[in-house]
Amino acid sequence: MSQTNGGLVILKEMQSRLPPSERKIAEYILENPEESILLTALALGEKSQTSSAAVIRLCKSLGLSGFQELKIRVAGDLQERNVNEYHDIEPNEGLQNIIKKVTANTIQTLKETGDILSEESLGKAVKVLTNADSCIFFGVGASYLAAKDAEQKFLRINKHVYSFSDVHQAATLIANKGPKDAVIGISFSGHTDEVAKLLELAKKNHITTISITKYGNSKVTAFADIQLYTSAAKEAMVRSGATSSRIAQLHVIDILFMSLASLEYEETVQHLEETREAISFIKRNQ
Repeated sequence: MSQTNGGLVILKEMQSRLPPSERKIAEYILENPEESILLTALALGEKSQTSSAAVIRLCKSLGLSGFQELKIRVAGDLQERNVNEYHDIEPNEGLQNIIKKVTANTIQTLKETGDILSEESLGKAVKVLTNADSCIFFGVGASYLAAKDAEQKFLRINKHVYSFSDVHQAATLIANKGPKDAVIGISFSGHTDEVAKLLELAKKNHITTISITKYGNSKVTAFADIQLYTSAAKEAMVRSGATSSRIAQLHVIDILFMSLASLEYEETVQHLEETREAISFIKRNQ
């Protein structure tokens, strides 16, 4: 265990998907975080009118190693003391307020995504992308923007990367790939049928699969060898192009890219210089 925050974020994002007894515990912790981190599993079960067994089940449902990890993560959140709310815009609102609200929402989304992104899973994903003969990124709708961004970034450092929003094109390419390749499915909800089916197809071909979804188990994560999670930031009522989810997905793509670039630093610098020179050559000769 290496992460020491993100507990409150995980609880908020999983709250509505938990069984009744576990939901009661989650609600109690969210309402009484300072008290909860001082309690034993038995005491928390009594306070929430459940049981110590339910507390342990909750930790398992959250994907944590145990109650101790949950308490450490919640304590870390309390130390930061900067958990903010997401703000929606109002009719005829002033531009300065809109600037402040959108900026605050973006900062919160990035922070929460960083808090819940597993270092272990990230390391595995970077290793896969480093060694893969080719990588296929797939997303539908706004998630395709993240897939296309990944393609643009990784192509610049000489990685064989494809991005698709058309499920038939992606399936055709996946059919000709194998164990040395990777397929990355992007879906904010985790329940996009096309993404789940493509990851299922990839697994049948023994291709390593990676998912980028909001926190929790889903159709998509069920077919992923490696799960990367984004914040399930509360989208504002006016969802302009899935604003918060798109920002979170792009943030994960950036982290993947920078992690790989750091691992292959000299080669990355060389490839970036070569691509910059290629673009300059095109511009000089127009």
